[in-house]
Amino acid sequence: MPASLTARSVENAKPDPNRRLELPDGALPGFYLVVQPSGAKSWAVRYRAAGKPKKFTLGPYPRLTLGEAREQARAALRLASEGRDPAIIRMTAEQEAEATAKLRFGAVVAEFIERYAKPRNRTWPETERLLTKADLAPWQNWDLRTISRQDILSILDGMVERGSPIQANRLVAALRRFFGWTVERGLINTSPIASLKPPSAETHRDRVLSDEELRAIWLAADEVGYPFGRAVQLMILTGQRRSEVLEAEWHEFDLEQRLWSIPRERAKNGSGHVVPLAPAAVALIRSLPKIGSSPKLLFTTNGRSPFSGVSKAVERLSVGAERYMDEDSALKAWRLHDLRRTFATGCARLGVALHVVEKCLNHTSGTFSGIVAVYQRHDFLDERRHALAAWSEHVMLIVSTLVKEARHASA
Repeated sequence: MPASLTARSVENAKPDPNRRLELPDGALPGFYLVVQPSGAKSWAVRYRAAGKPKKFTLGPYPRLTLGEAREQARAALRLASEGRDPAIIRMTAEQEAEATAKLRFGAVVAEFIERYAKPRNRTWPETERLLTKADLAPWQNWDLRTISRQDILSILDGMVERGSPIQANRLVAALRRFFGWTVERGLINTSPIASLKPPSAETHRDRVLSDEELRAIWLAADEVGYPFGRAVQLMILTGQRRSEVLEAEWHEFDLEQRLWSIPRERAKNGSGHVVPLAPAAVALIRSLPKIGSSPKLLFTTNGRSPFSGVSKAVERLSVGAERYMDEDSALKAWRLHDLRRTFATGCARLGVALHVVEKCLNHTSGTFSGIVAVYQRHDFLDERRHALAAWSEHVMLIVSTLVKEARHASA
């Protein structure tokens, strides 16, 4: 029978550089001192649970003294004799703190952004902002498991009451994806936001600019100039998304071939896209200054980051556009995304086929959804080039018509 462990024998126990040692305690069968090849020592209990041998680590030596470890081992073996698994029932304060830290809302959100949001959606910064800033800032140190449906409703009600109902809808969408992911990974059993509907109804926008409004915005953008005014003009000519234009980089353009290749990392739907450029678009791009010692961005003020301050820039542009409207007309409220819808509507009006318009916009829904998206690989490049050329000519025509009319009126 092995000798009982003593404080001296524990202190003097030497490691074996080739293997881990387990020194049994003669005073309490099942209780061991574990000595690693590195010399590190810890306490463990061996027992059987559900007919299988198991090992339960109590803690390191000398943080746990022999007396403390033996007492904990005795309690663990008592639980095992009663048919209960001490490894499941008991958890040290250190293990509890570690588990709680791993399930802290902010820590899990950070993992969600890295593992799920970033690889799937280029708009992940907005998702990260919704889940970490402003309304959810107080949640960052909360235990994920304690967040209730009432906690979520309280946040959403506050957002609606202060006049941010659409932002509340966006938060619902972000939380639904987040909690769904945590359930899939087994961090929580059920989602507290399951079946919860967005707090506010949203009206689908169908704003399409008239020719008069479009040319007014174009000419106002001409006055605003680089960088924002030119960016807006490129949005008008190409129909591409605001972020895709404002974050465009020089290496994406082959002006000799009149092509703009938007990489999948920058495309909203995660699908790379080639945009044929009409002569007017090529001329506009050639006219842009190259900012910085190693120019990278088309639209920038410092050479390091894309143009920002879009909201104020749109307001300034709208004020300028009002001057180009007829006296009995007014520029109705509009957004940059309306330029994209105007492009699609205008192309259809010019006789461009719907499937070509969708290819121009890099849409994966509609005509190219479902099984068609799997088997239809023709990119309709020639058709898209003709469509963008026709649209560009139309824009230049209405702009030049307005200029001539304005000059005639002033004469």
